[in-house]
Amino acid sequence: MPSHLPLPATNQTAALCVMVLGTTSGAGKSWLATALCAWYRAQGYRVAPFKAQNMSNNARVVATADGGYGEIGSAQYFQALAAGAVPDVRMNPLLLKPEADTHSQVVLLGQVDAALTQMPWRARSQHVWPVIAGALDALRQEVDVVVIEGAGSPAEINLSGSDVVNMRVARHCGAHALLVSDIDRGGAFAHLYGTWALLAPEDQRLIKGFVLNKFRGDASLLAPAPEMLQKMTGVPVVATIPMVRNHGLPEEDGVFDDRSVVGAPVAGQALRTIAIVAYPRISNLDEFQTLKNVPGVRLVWARDCRDVDDVDWIVLPGSKATGSDLRWLRSQGLDRAICAHAQAGKPVLGICGGLQMLGESLIDPADVQGNQPGLGLLPLVTVFEEHKTVRYGEHQFAPLKGAWNALSDVAFHAYEIHQGQTRTYVAMAEAEGGVQTAIANLAWANAKGNVLGCYLHGMFESDAVMYALWGGRSTSLHSVFAHMRDGVSQWFE
Repeated sequence: MPSHLPLPATNQTAALCVMVLGTTSGAGKSWLATALCAWYRAQGYRVAPFKAQNMSNNARVVATADGGYGEIGSAQYFQALAAGAVPDVRMNPLLLKPEADTHSQVVLLGQVDAALTQMPWRARSQHVWPVIAGALDALRQEVDVVVIEGAGSPAEINLSGSDVVNMRVARHCGAHALLVSDIDRGGAFAHLYGTWALLAPEDQRLIKGFVLNKFRGDASLLAPAPEMLQKMTGVPVVATIPMVRNHGLPEEDGVFDDRSVVGAPVAGQALRTIAIVAYPRISNLDEFQTLKNVPGVRLVWARDCRDVDDVDWIVLPGSKATGSDLRWLRSQGLDRAICAHAQAGKPVLGICGGLQMLGESLIDPADVQGNQPGLGLLPLVTVFEEHKTVRYGEHQFAPLKGAWNALSDVAFHAYEIHQGQTRTYVAMAEAEGGVQTAIANLAWANAKGNVLGCYLHGMFESDAVMYALWGGRSTSLHSVFAHMRDGVSQWFE
């Protein structure tokens, strides 16, 4: 049993809070928080994850108490699964979804809040803090341990006055805080010391342990740095976590690297390359993790037309700003490359915003992003609306012909997050020889059957879909969480 991980007291009146802070973004906060959720669950405790504020276009749909649906960050969704808990909007009460470099849509307790979206960044904190504190307090009454994830760095002193996600949360619940740094980047000890030194004394006292993440090599070579750091801060290094590649957990904040061939193709199966268009406001990229884990499949990120040369599939993923991402796609010459790929009879898949781009036109009555033509690969018209569709359900593909025939009659669960409704452009459909309705009002294929557009996220996480397309399933989340759980016992002292 790791001595540096606290356990709940038998007489506690509210859940123990263990908080994972980072010296930088990308230090490994989400990953470590997920591992701790799995570890505490394995000790027999009731566990819930929590992140006060998440800035990400990777979101999941979860049920709300009123019978509806709301959004939370994907990281907290997977942390809840690792914890054996039902995902809940209180686990990520504030979600910021970037639509431009200086503008984000604000989602509060799962629902878009138009007033907060229009409010200046620093002015929001006084309005959202009571909701954040209330969500955390409520969770603490229902479980034994809350594993809390911070955001960015707690030492971003320009933001400390409006902080609602790092040390303000830690102080509110008296958290046992761990500070993690990515040692693979270099400078980890300086990051740890500098972050600790910039904190107020009352916040320094909440830091109970330093964690070195993504270490490669002989850990004994780190000496005497951990001891020196403890003498300067009073805080021990409580864990050294090795570099773990292909761990199976979806990435949260960015596209994963292109080293994506997990294993050799199975006998008789050729290597297949799938290009995913990486536009600036890409969303829900975590749903492609299962493809990354398929033997014989290589994922590449397409940022210009050269990236789609000789690939087998092209996927247009979701987008938080469909209009501007479509303009970017054209500026890169990818529109012509995608159309040439489709005209050659090769498979093209559009999901959510990608589906909208595949159509004939995008109509924006509010003129937020402007009207513009689509790629013209499906006879569809999309009209953007102020209302946002957020829901989860079970669906089934109709019989399909062509490249996507393997999905015929396959049933699966998936979720929708989109603004805008799409309908068939009847005259164009007739001119092009018809259109296949794959799922009523949600998915369509062209007459040839090689271009498929679908509003539904998460279909590659369905075993039925994976069996239909690849003849097998990807690595299960259960095994991923089990490996992370076992790792905690090895890494922590």
